[in-house]
Amino acid sequence: VVAYFAGEFSNSYTLARLKLVTRGRYLWLRTIGSTLVGEAVDTVLFVLIAFAGTLASPLLVAVIASNYAFKVGIEVLATPVTYRVVNYLKDLEQEDHYDWDTNFNPFTLGGS
Repeated sequence: VVAYFAGEFSNSYTLARLKLVTRGRYLWLRTIGSTLVGEAVDTVLFVLIAFAGTLASPLLVAVIASNYAFKVGIEVLATPVTYRVVNYLKDLEQEDHYDWDTNFNPFTLGGS
């Protein structure tokens, strides 16, 4: 659970910040870039929490690397589908939100 939430938060934060930096362009860069960050956090934390002390260090590194490569590879393959879905939702909702003033502190409740 810790790894999942830390990875998702890292992914969401990176995605939102990259949208500001790119001024809404380069969706592929934003989705893949945020996945690179989020899955690194998720994968490293999960493997270390689950297997540290039970697997030899070279095997831990191999498990982290292979899982990370798989997860990022899936995101790269899904990018064309992501483009279609995002464009469909933007057209349907007539909205393209930017997180200019969003407070990303995960420890605040319901406010700014």
